[in-house]
Amino acid sequence: MTTSETALDPKGGAPLAGAGEKKRFDASALRNALPLIGFVVIVAFFAIATGGSILTPKNITLILSGGYVLMISACGVWLIMTMGCLDFSQGSMLGVSCAVVCALSQYNLALAIVGGIVTGGVIGAINAYFHVNRQILSFIVTMCMMFLLRGVCAFITTSSPVYAATYVTTLNSMPLLMGITIVVLLVTYLVVRFTAVGHNLKAIGANEKAARFAGVRVNRTKVIVYIVAGCITGFAAFINAIKVGSVTSSAGNMLETQLLIAMVLGGMPINGGAKARFSNVVIGVLSYLVLQKGLVMMGFTTEIQQLILGVVFVAMVALFSDRGPNQVIK
Repeated sequence: MTTSETALDPKGGAPLAGAGEKKRFDASALRNALPLIGFVVIVAFFAIATGGSILTPKNITLILSGGYVLMISACGVWLIMTMGCLDFSQGSMLGVSCAVVCALSQYNLALAIVGGIVTGGVIGAINAYFHVNRQILSFIVTMCMMFLLRGVCAFITTSSPVYAATYVTTLNSMPLLMGITIVVLLVTYLVVRFTAVGHNLKAIGANEKAARFAGVRVNRTKVIVYIVAGCITGFAAFINAIKVGSVTSSAGNMLETQLLIAMVLGGMPINGGAKARFSNVVIGVLSYLVLQKGLVMMGFTTEIQQLILGVVFVAMVALFSDRGPNQVIK
């Protein structure tokens, strides 16, 4: 073994303790810092490319106001992805839940909120049943659910859009929606940081079999997480109703793609595990929003925007996914 492979003590030739650990620590610290560095680079690039226009108060407000639904939904998706699972039904789930919110808002606001949350939770429970009990891969189950719910959304909006009661859109206030979003982020962070939930999710994502031996109730945890993630998306549907005021067949379209791109922009490993950080949510969503707004302001067509986002997505997945021999998308 050469000195380039192992650091040696100059006096006795023995390996220096902690040399390998320091290298691993430096690599890990750099990896954790990359999403934040990437966010700064994205902001700086578009600030220069747009002549500073993207940093005006008006555009910052537009960027933030367009991210409430994405940020809230990302909290639930982060829980799922930390386990090494995926959920492609988020967009159509939002559409169906939003239709329920709009319909029930004609009777009562509280009923509308509860209805949206329950609808999302039920859909999440169905996803969990087929994934956990029937042992079907999560991306297959949720992809099938995506098409099913998209059909449901198209069916219930065949004659006309489903409109919310007029008072719902009067709640479209930036301080209110920003406050709600921060509360959801804070509650989710506190739960995963200061309870066993975060540890269990990362253990499942790292090695499901080892997590079982360690006493983690894997199946129960997965079911609860899918239901909770569905409830979070159901609540995001209420926020969407406030902003849009109605539901069409395209409601929530491409949300799952936006969430996935945002997650990997934030440094989220696609296979979950111990390297998942809750900061992935905030940094990732903000990076995606700035990137999307910047491309629009630079005058790129929709096709070119999708091409650029696709290239960025592939690059980030390659950078942040550690594919070991036993690591698979569950």
